Amino acid sequence: MADALDPKLVDKRTAERYLREGILDAKAYERLLKSLPDVAEKAQAVQTSMAEDDEIEDSEEETPSE
Repeated sequence: MADALDPKLVDKRTAERYLREGILDAKAYERLLKSLPDVAEKAQAVQTSMAEDDEIEDSEEETPSE
């Protein structure tokens, strides 16, 4: 692919800034996004908990009920 874009320019966390600054061509970026395959069916659900939540649960278990 002759017009391959630098991966650091198209990272979704930085692309907006590069578009604003004119470093990244908007049309090339749109073409790249449209060329990406839809892999939504490969997504997996994940369950997380925050350390703070675990601490609250632990303290609730240690507190005697009246």
